[in-house]
Amino acid sequence: MPSPEQQQASPSAEGELGPGQRRVRREREFDSSFESDFRTREILAFKFGGSSLDGAERLRHSVSLVREAAQSSPLAVVVSAMKGVTDRLLRVAQLLADSRTQAARVEAEGIVEHHLTTLSELKLEQRDSEQVAHEIKLLSRDLLHEVPQLRKVHVTPALFDRLASFGERFSARLFSAALGASGVPAVPVTSSDFVVTCDNFRDAKPHLEHTRLRGQRVLLPLLCAGIVPVVTGFIGATQEGKITTLGRNSSDFSAALIAHIVDAEELVIWTDVDGIYSANPHESNEAQLFDELSYEEAHSLAAGGAKVLHPGVLPLAAQTGMTVWVRNTFRPQSRGTRIAAEVKGGAL
Repeated sequence: MPSPEQQQASPSAEGELGPGQRRVRREREFDSSFESDFRTREILAFKFGGSSLDGAERLRHSVSLVREAAQSSPLAVVVSAMKGVTDRLLRVAQLLADSRTQAARVEAEGIVEHHLTTLSELKLEQRDSEQVAHEIKLLSRDLLHEVPQLRKVHVTPALFDRLASFGERFSARLFSAALGASGVPAVPVTSSDFVVTCDNFRDAKPHLEHTRLRGQRVLLPLLCAGIVPVVTGFIGATQEGKITTLGRNSSDFSAALIAHIVDAEELVIWTDVDGIYSANPHESNEAQLFDELSYEEAHSLAAGGAKVLHPGVLPLAAQTGMTVWVRNTFRPQSRGTRIAAEVKGGAL
């Protein structure tokens, strides 16, 4: 078994179909032409932030959005950690750095329990629930291995990244299980299996060409088979297999990267606001919601200090002409903001 410092980005518990997903795969009535005309269908990519995954009820709601879209289009999903989990994991790392090992262990065990509680509240069939619980416990064992109760730990930026990666890995497993329970074949995929980065831990940059080639080998066969890959955002790995993260608040960029890999026509970033505003709607009564923006308009807003998207999203979108949407998970009836190469633009 490799040591934590040599942890490899290899397929793990979240890379296998559980019994629930296999059962759904057999029972679902597929369009018989799904595989044969796969290349003629527009691929979509959905990204869900932490607020969209905060607890079983919100998970099920987000799953319903995927289920509807997956009936007509191949779909890849990118997930963040559940709300607050990344902060908690980084707190574990800081507690270890401060030699507060017992407090770090308690916090790590609380994170594990949080995900097991959410699994219980999803109310899956018993066999599926037991399988997913087993897989979460395998991930939990790896997490707790990094947080020993008694001995002091040498804390490095690489350890921060390894610890931070567990949030997305837990949430991908839960989201995939909930999708399977809803009748949509799905499999969790760890992005570190194919997102190749430099070794600048905590703010690693992906090697786009290598990542695209490796990612297509992982993701396209799943999409072709009618299976929804539920991909972890935020994380990658060096060429030596050491876990990295792409920096805080990089899940939008991760989603754009996955969408770029699979040549998605559209990327929908599901969040907790109705779209992109001219100002913070919580701070200004004059904030206007934009109906459409061009890449250049969105870039100008971001350059002016507006909270729009991660700066890496639009350059990737521009390479393939991808349309990017920002929509509200909790108000799916709201159109959201559409960002594309050339649009009329304007606020509602």
